[in-house]
Amino acid sequence: MDINIYMIWIIITLSIGLLIVIIYNAFKTTIPEGISIKGQLRNSKVEFIYDLTYEENNTTIYDQNIFSKILKMVESAQDFIVIDMFLFNDDYNRKYTYKNVSGQLTEALIEKKMLNPQIEIIFITDEINTFYGSYPSKYLERLTDNGIYVLFTDLDKLPDSNPIYSGLWRTLFIRLKTNRKGWLRNPFSPDSPKVSLPSYLKLLNMKANHRKVIITENEGLVTSLNVHDASSNHSNIAFIVKGEIINDLLETENAIVKFSGGQTFNFKPNKFVDGQDQAQVITEGKIKEVLSKEIENTQKGDEIRMVMFYLGDHLVIEKLLQASQRGVKVKIILDANKDAFGREKIGIPNRPVANKLVNDSKGEIKIRWYKTHGEQFHSKAIFFLKEKETLVIGGSANLTRRNLDDYNLETNLKVVFQNDTLEATKIRDYFDRIWNNKDGDYTLDFEAYKEKSIIKRLLYYIQEKTGLSSF
Repeated sequence: MDINIYMIWIIITLSIGLLIVIIYNAFKTTIPEGISIKGQLRNSKVEFIYDLTYEENNTTIYDQNIFSKILKMVESAQDFIVIDMFLFNDDYNRKYTYKNVSGQLTEALIEKKMLNPQIEIIFITDEINTFYGSYPSKYLERLTDNGIYVLFTDLDKLPDSNPIYSGLWRTLFIRLKTNRKGWLRNPFSPDSPKVSLPSYLKLLNMKANHRKVIITENEGLVTSLNVHDASSNHSNIAFIVKGEIINDLLETENAIVKFSGGQTFNFKPNKFVDGQDQAQVITEGKIKEVLSKEIENTQKGDEIRMVMFYLGDHLVIEKLLQASQRGVKVKIILDANKDAFGREKIGIPNRPVANKLVNDSKGEIKIRWYKTHGEQFHSKAIFFLKEKETLVIGGSANLTRRNLDDYNLETNLKVVFQNDTLEATKIRDYFDRIWNNKDGDYTLDFEAYKEKSIIKRLLYYIQEKTGLSSF
C-alpha cells in the first residue's frame, strides 16, 4: 500500500479518536462526590458586609471591610481554620500599586500557628497561583514551611467546560510535564516569572476552584472577594454566618480535599447559635437550580435586585425576562467588563446581555453600570424583595455557564431575612446607595455602555454556548 494511503488512514484514525474524546467530555456529567450540593435551610445568624470603591468630591474612596473581617476571624480562631481561596498571589504589573493582602494573610496565619501550635490550618487553593506548576508561590511555600497544610485542587477531576480545546489537551498534551524553567511571558504580569508551555496549555482548559470561603470554629464567611493583591481595590460582598450551617460549609470543603487526594478533616464548631435568619449552602450547579426557582417564584409587587460581575447564562436571562413580564420590578447593577488588572476588556458578556435585557423587556428591566476606576465591580449577589422577607443568593459564583453548570467549583449562600431585621434594612440601603448615587458617585446610566456591536453580541453568544471564553 502506498505510504500516502497509510498517512491518510493515520490522520483519519487520530481525527476520529480526537472527536470521540471531545464528544465524550462535552457530554460527560460525572462530577466528584460532594460537589453540586444544596444543603438544608438552617436557622442561623447572618451578617451582610461589603466593599465599595467609589468617588466622592473627586476623591477615590476605598470602603473596605471584608479583608479586615478575615484577619479578625484568623485572630479569634483557636481550634481550626479552613480557607478555600481561588486567587492568592501578588502577580501584577508593577507600574501599578496594590495592597499586599496575600502577604498580610500569610503572616497572620503563620503568627496564629506560632502562637497556637495546636491549631489546625488548612489552605485549599487553585493551581493558577503557581501558573499551573511553572513557578512556586512564595506565600504558599511559607505557609507549608510553617506547618500549615496547603492543598491544590485536582482540576483534572472536574468536567471540561471547553470541550473542543480540552479534547486536544486530553489527547495530546495532558502528559506533558510542567517545569520551573519557563521561557514564555507571564500573561498575568511582565514582572512575574516566565512560564512553561505545558502550563500555558493547561491554563487554556479554563478550569478553576473559584470558591472564596473562610471557616473557623466560631463562624464562616462566604464571599466574592479574592485575597489577591491586584484585586484588593475591587468592590465585593460577603456573608458572615454562625450556627449549624458551619458544618455544611465544612462538608463541602472536605469534598474537595477528598477528591484532590488530601487527608480529610473532622473539625467541630463551637456551640451552635440559633439565629433568627435562615441560611442554606449551595454549590456549583445547585446555585443555578435554586436561583432559577426563586426567580420563578416572584410575582407582581416583588422586586429583584442584582449586583453582578458577569451575567451571561441564557436560562437566567430568560427567567429574568419572564419575571419582568409578570410585573416583577428588575433592577441590575453590572460591571462594564472594561478593566482587568491594568488591561482593557471589550465588555463581554455584560454589555451584550444588558442590551438584550433592556430591549426584550421594552425598557422594563432597568440597568446601571458601576463606575470603576481600574478596579472591578466584583460583587455577586441577587436580592429578592418581598412583602415580608428579603431573600439573598450570593457568594463566589458569576451567573455564567462556567460558574453555574458544574464546571467551576463555587460556593454561594441562600439567606432569608425578615424585613424588620437590621440586615434586611442594610441590604436595601446598600443597593439604594449605589443605584441612586447617594453620598458618592457609584453608577452610570445604561446609555454609558450601551452595546451597539452586532459582532460582540454574536461573540458573546458563541463563547457562552461553547465554553470558548474566560468568563
